[in-house]
Amino acid sequence: MNEPIVARHWLAIAAPKAAPAIATTTVLALARIWNANGAEHSVGNAVLMTALSLAAAAAGACASVGRAGDPVLAGTAFAASGGLALAGVAGYADGWSLPLLLWALATAVAYGLAARYWRTDRRERVAHERHVSDRREERAHIERVETIRGTTQIEVARTGAAYAEQLAQALVTRAALPGFDPTALEAAGLPELPAAQGERLGST
Repeated sequence: MNEPIVARHWLAIAAPKAAPAIATTTVLALARIWNANGAEHSVGNAVLMTALSLAAAAAGACASVGRAGDPVLAGTAFAASGGLALAGVAGYADGWSLPLLLWALATAVAYGLAARYWRTDRRERVAHERHVSDRREERAHIERVETIRGTTQIEVARTGAAYAEQLAQALVTRAALPGFDPTALEAAGLPELPAAQGERLGST
């Protein structure tokens, strides 16, 4: 069975790879806008962002070390903590050097964490595709075997029917010949006609 091949758009393929850089760049841009609107050297804003970042980190730690730890929730919380820390520093600092340095570090860490999930997802996808391919080949093999078996049975039945028809026609033709003697055929080792059939053929 042939399945339709769906070609993904190049944007759909590139979007997950660009997501970490887009996220950190968005945080940096918003933080610098916030810096231009009064966050620079604002102790209150710095304390608020620090508290939010620590709270997000604590939530991630609780989600990861709990008995029913959820890695997705923990990763989200740690990502939020890093984003808040980057936003706080970029909003408080008066220059671009430190924000850009933190942006580069945050982007590198984001890609490092994402690469592990991408490898896991790729392994699972390859294993699934291999499993589906094996199942498809096995099913195709079974279908081929059943098709060959059915075709063979049809050919055998057709050959048997044709042979029976030819045999009946030969018996009728042979019985119609002058001087037909079933006992002579039997003595020569040829198949003996049943008594009823021989009488019926002899009468014709």
